[in-house]
Order: sequence, then structure tokens, then C-alpha cells
Amino acid sequence: MKKTLFKIYLLLAIIGCSSKKQYYEEADIIIYGGTSAAITAAVQAKKSGKSVIVVSPDTHLGGLSSGGLGFTDTGDKSVIGGLARDFYHRVYMAYQDSATWRWQKQAEYGNKGQGTPAIDGNARTMWIFEPHVAEQIFENYVKEFDLDVRRDEWLDREKGVAMEDGKIVSITTLAGKTFRGKMFIDATYEGDLMAAAGVSYHVGREANSQYGEKWNGVQTGVLHHGHYFKSNISPYKVPGDSTSGLLFGVSNADPGKYGEGDNKVQAYCFRMCLSNHPDNRVPFPKPANYNADNYELLARVYAAGWRETFQKYDPIPNRKTDTNNHGPFSTDFIGMNYDYPDASYERRKEIIKEHTDYQQGLMYFLANDSRVPEDVRQEMAQWGLAKDEFKDNGGWPHQIYVREARRMIGTYVMTEHDTFSEREIKDPVGMGSYALDSHNVQRYVKPDGFVQNEGDIGVSPKKGPYQIAYGALTPKKEECSNLLVPVCVSSSHIAFGSIRMEPVFMILGQSASLAASLAIDKGIDVQEVAYADLEKQLKQEKQVLEKPAK
Repeated sequence: MKKTLFKIYLLLAIIGCSSKKQYYEEADIIIYGGTSAAITAAVQAKKSGKSVIVVSPDTHLGGLSSGGLGFTDTGDKSVIGGLARDFYHRVYMAYQDSATWRWQKQAEYGNKGQGTPAIDGNARTMWIFEPHVAEQIFENYVKEFDLDVRRDEWLDREKGVAMEDGKIVSITTLAGKTFRGKMFIDATYEGDLMAAAGVSYHVGREANSQYGEKWNGVQTGVLHHGHYFKSNISPYKVPGDSTSGLLFGVSNADPGKYGEGDNKVQAYCFRMCLSNHPDNRVPFPKPANYNADNYELLARVYAAGWRETFQKYDPIPNRKTDTNNHGPFSTDFIGMNYDYPDASYERRKEIIKEHTDYQQGLMYFLANDSRVPEDVRQEMAQWGLAKDEFKDNGGWPHQIYVREARRMIGTYVMTEHDTFSEREIKDPVGMGSYALDSHNVQRYVKPDGFVQNEGDIGVSPKKGPYQIAYGALTPKKEECSNLLVPVCVSSSHIAFGSIRMEPVFMILGQSASLAASLAIDKGIDVQEVAYADLEKQLKQEKQVLEKPAK
């Protein structure tokens, strides 16, 4: 009897010890994020013969590329290569199927793109697409390459990154799942893994003096793009009476002096997919906490004669739009996201909800409020959320447009001088070409008592497409030697304004993965990867590293 009891106690002890043991899963490369860059990085890892796990806080893959941004910011399409070009080729192939044209004949669609035709038959690429088509392509990548994707897994940002000798050993999610790897890639818009690993980063705008730039820092008095108040509009509840208080969305803070740095972030919004097909549109929802007075400033803009409401209802197939911010008061929720980059998950959810309420309220206001001109309301009545997009979210995008959050301060910092091709890049891993583009950062009261926006910048690269340095993807070696960051790249605010385009993120995700694989093969740190070796593989994968000859 005593021997039997002893065996039972021993078995219970063993079970107890085993229950305390930490289990983990392992792969050569661990990718954190569910963006377009995360998927291209994972595909390339498999192509390089590496095991890979994608740890994704997102359920829906593709980030903004499948989250409403279908009117692609291409810039110069000739410098989009590798898996990024493959993605747009797959878009083209999807729309060769007549069944894809459900709500519109292809001949009725036209061929309008952003800086390039929407459909390039010669190159067999298509740059404009519906969200669900893009998401299916990312899912096809997952199936075709047998990618191991763990969805709805959120990094424990406080204690979920285990470090040894300047390397990440493992990451653990809030659900308690641990993933060990030789190399790690942070492919999130926020840079959460990078930050949790102790890598240096910047939030906000650097002063122009920091990198000798012109278009960084506070830009009071600089008015680009038309997203500013062209008429004198009073920001006060009682027009002209400063004692009556400010209207919703106007800050009473000093905007700062021209060229100064700050910790403010360019505005976010949702890239809505709207439909004007009677059988595929749903009315704009009225938020539970809707307050029509929040849009009084827009009513005054209309009263002053502004009529550009529909100029960024950019057409995508099947009588839908990629609707973006346009004008002085639009979908950008200016000044309401400053704490987002470093905020807790809980606070970020609150910010996203605030943006959702604001933008849904805006659309409801435009469609229903008598202060909106009748011709605008009549046109708005023809539009609604696309019924067949984001079906599990009431037609509303899953992904908020995080135009900018943290930016790494890495081995090399890209600045406007690099985007202007004023400095030699010795280790290019891809190219950018889009304008240096920042949305508004703040809405303030000028000394004359009228309202104005600040921060909206649009400056074209002086010499066309420019090279992006490998050093912009790697942290400083003393901070972390087995991490690559292809989204929150090492760059100044204004340089990031050009780099931050979805095709470029796909390019950099693939390039980061190639570098990670090389580092594994050589048994070296990411900072020690020989560029000659990396360049050879980049070219084999058809990345574009220099401007094609005309």
C-alpha cells in the first residue's frame, strides 16, 4: 500500500513539474505582423528553404493592401520588382476571370490609376483592385507556400521578448505562446517587436536641423495638395468670438515654429470601399454617439463655397471606390492619434474606435445634415459601404491607416537627401519613387483668428526613383543583431513619407527575408551580411536596385 501511494505521489510530482515547463515552437525565421510585408517575407523565407512562422496580431492578412487601399500608390512602376510585382501580376490574373466583374463590365471600368494606368496589359500587371481580391491573393500565398500563420496572436510587449547577448531568443504572445527563432522580422505598422527588443526609434517629426532637411519638422505656412482652408473660416463656436470656445477638432495649442521638431504624428483614417451599385451598397451607419456639431467646421467650409467632396472617390473595379481624405476637413482625424505609436493595446483600441466614430459620423453627416448643400447630399445618397467587402465588419475596413508610427533609428537613417538622390547608397535593397508625402499633423488657430491645417507636404523626388539602403532595415548592432525591420524603417519623418507605400513595404519585406536567410546560412549577425552576397540574391529574385535604362 505504501509503495502504491509513493508511486502516485511521484507521478503527481512529475506531472506538476511538467505543467510548469515552458513549451515553445521553433523556426529559422519568426515574422511578427500580418501586413503585406509580413507575407512577402514569409514567402521568400520558404523560397530560400527556411522554416518560418508568421505570428500575426491580425486575423485578416495584407494590412492596408487588403484593407481598403486599392488605388495603389505606385509612383514609378518600373522599380517595383520581385514578389511585389508578382502580387500585382496576380491581381491582373484575377481580373482576367469574367466572374470577378460582378457589378460592372470590364469595358465600363476604364483604366484610371495613380500615376499609371490601372491595367497594364503589356506587363500583365494591375495596380487597382478591390479589398477582397487582394486578401484572397495573400491567402493564396499562404496556401501555395504552406505558410504557418498564427492569427490573433499579440506580442506581450512588457515581458514577451527574451534577449541573450544582444539577440532575440524568443517572443511570447499574450496567449502564452512562445516562438523561438534564429532570425526575427518586425513587419508591423507600429514596430512593437522592435520597441520591445530595446531598439532605438523616433516618434514624430525631427527638427530640420537634425539631418539638414527642408521638409521635416513643423511646416507652418506651407500649403500643399489643397488639404487646407483656402477661405477665412472662424474656428469658434460663435463665429469671430474667441470667448465662445473652439469647434470640435481645433487645437488651442501653439503649432510651433517652422522647422522645429515635435512628437506629433500625421493623421490616420480608414480607406473606405464605397459602392454606388443599388444592390451592393448599405447606408452609412449612424454612430451611437453621433454629434452633428462635430462637423460644424465642415459646414462652414461648404458655406464658403467649397465643392470638392468627391474628388478622392477613386474608382476601383465593380463600381466601388478607394475613398481617401481630401480637402480641409475630411476623413483624416487630425491631431487625434499622437499617442497611438507607444500606446497600450487597450488605448489603441480606444483610438481606433474614436476614428471609426468620427469617420462614420462624417459620412452620416454628409448624407443627412441640412447644412450640407443639397447637391452634395443628393450625390451622397447614391453611395454607401460596399456590401460585399469586409463582410464580417459591417462593410467597414479592418485596418486603420497607420500612415506613420514608430521609425527605427538604425544602422543607416534615410533622409530627404537620399530620396533626392543626393547621397550615394552603397547597399540598395529596393527602390522608392513616390512623392515625399505627409498628411496634416495639426489644426490650429492662426494669429489672425482663423483656422488652418499644418503638416501636409507633397514634394517629388528630384531625380526620380531612389535607392533604399540595407542599413535602414537593420538596428544598430549593439542593440539587436538578429532583427530586421522592413516597415518601420530607419528614416526621418519626411523620407518615410515616400518610403511608406505598400509596394515598397512588399519589396523591403522580401529583401529583409533574403538577408535573414543569408545571416542564418553564414552564422552571422544581420549587420555583417556581405552586400555582394545579398545583391546577388536580390537580383536572382528580380528586385530592382537601380533605375532601369530608358
